[in-house]
Amino acid sequence: MINLKSIKKVHFVGIGGIGVSAVARMMLGEGKEVSGSDREETRIVKELKEKGARISIGHNEANIPFGTDTVVYSIAVKDENPELRRARAFGLSVFSYPEILGAISVSKFTIAVSGTHGKTTTTAMIAKILIDAGHSPTVIVGSLLKDGGSNFIAGEGNVFVVEACEYRRSFLHLEPNVLVITNIDDDHLDYYGDVAGVQKAFGEFVAKVGKGNHIITDTSNPLVVPVLQNSKAQVIDYTAINGDLLKLRVPGKHNLANAKAALGVAEVLNVRLGTALNALSNFKGTWRRFEYKGKMETGALLYDDYAHHPTEIRATLQAAKDFFKNKKLVVVFQPHLYSRTKLLLEEFSKSFGGVEKIIIAPIYAAREDESDVNSWLLAEKIKANNEDAIPMYTFNEIKEYLIAHTDENNVVFTMGAGDIYKVAEQLSMTNPSVNEPNI
Repeated sequence: MINLKSIKKVHFVGIGGIGVSAVARMMLGEGKEVSGSDREETRIVKELKEKGARISIGHNEANIPFGTDTVVYSIAVKDENPELRRARAFGLSVFSYPEILGAISVSKFTIAVSGTHGKTTTTAMIAKILIDAGHSPTVIVGSLLKDGGSNFIAGEGNVFVVEACEYRRSFLHLEPNVLVITNIDDDHLDYYGDVAGVQKAFGEFVAKVGKGNHIITDTSNPLVVPVLQNSKAQVIDYTAINGDLLKLRVPGKHNLANAKAALGVAEVLNVRLGTALNALSNFKGTWRRFEYKGKMETGALLYDDYAHHPTEIRATLQAAKDFFKNKKLVVVFQPHLYSRTKLLLEEFSKSFGGVEKIIIAPIYAAREDESDVNSWLLAEKIKANNEDAIPMYTFNEIKEYLIAHTDENNVVFTMGAGDIYKVAEQLSMTNPSVNEPNI
């Protein structure tokens, strides 16, 4: 059992990660001494420094300050990391990010939001509803909220709303009272092998939800149905919830489904329907989810989206086509992970229909070594489906191309789970918070 109160001086390896940084924010708010390290100085790292964290760029065993009692690490960090090796050699308490989430979960009424797609937006929607309803939840979400600009909300109540990631069975550390499963799809196959492996993990998560608690999901989804077989909890089908009264600022049928799942949680917690609907109508979205980044000097609109799976790409592009009916879409896609690109190559090649131009950036390797798949291969596969796709070597090359080949009739989307958003930020000539189109 992890005693969070006993932690006085904590070091985070991979502190800039979207989940790990939320826990770092929480511990800073509790008055603990916080240090950490990461590969680069990102917006999140800078904000943590401003809040008092001592952060080193690069990984070195000397980064751990004298007197540290606990080390928390991102599961993306490998065992041979010098800081992890030093912490274990000196007998410090060492916990993974999922283990810390589990410790938070044990002491609170936990709403865990899982699923292959949509969990970040759904988590943020639930948080907005419960805040407006006066529940004062503690929230950890896998993005930065447009309201407040943080991935962590320190609540005064006993409710914990948390995004529950399935990668490497991370979510099994949680103890949910309410479990949301937005959907299940064939992702993280580098770990699970096939979709049956993904389903098995979700089935184990479902089995943790006790009698008298609730599971909110799409009971008609053929990939979800098998994981509910051993459920002891009451199952609520969010697709049966009437969405006619929903008026959302975030576009797309997928966001309508996310909002219905959030309404299911509101129902379980006895939140008035009017309060929930009003909260959702004012929900502004999160960082890197159909996020408006401004205008280019050419007049083209700039948007960024985290979509990195074929299902997510199709959903985002359909929402864009529905909203920007009179404009032509240009997509800059950065594949995320060699393994994902290789395993889903055919699906990726068929995900960009109806787009004027697709630019493929180099694969964002993250935790992986280079393999026999690359962006040039993906571009050729896309072109075989009669789409106009071109691979490019660098962000500068991409920016120069967009400046030369776009105008006010274009909407440019940067897409991917890596750092492709930097292209949109560097091309923007306007303040997105002031000039955002009315969605």
